Amino acid sequence: MATKIRLQRGGRKSYAFYRIVIADARAPRDGRFTEKIGTYNPNTNPATVDLNFERALYWVETGAQPTDTVRNILSREGVYLMKHLKGGVKKGAFDEATAQKKFDAWKADKQNGLNKIAEAEAKAKKDAAANC
Repeated sequence: MATKIRLQRGGRKSYAFYRIVIADARAPRDGRFTEKIGTYNPNTNPATVDLNFERALYWVETGAQPTDTVRNILSREGVYLMKHLKGGVKKGAFDEATAQKKFDAWKADKQNGLNKIAEAEAKAKKDAAANC
């Protein structure tokens, strides 16, 4: 069975909300699925992603093929980085603790970048309100 990691649309008209699901490639978009591993809401700024990291990593390692959008989501959440680091552990390049430390450093750096962007947006909003 060829499995895919893809989005299943929900929500009302002109306000899409998606579930990230594991489904057979032959199943319809909003049809039968094997497992729900998260949600994706593109209507917020920035887009909100709620993901079961462990299950997503399991399915990626198992060989489930993500769609383009889901691949971007998983990449931003760090699933592919963790897969890469686990491959390094398996090959003996470094141990599990080093891999976890590298992942935590990446996650902290990413969070700092997001905080800086949020602060810049808040400052721009404040300046725009003051100029009006």
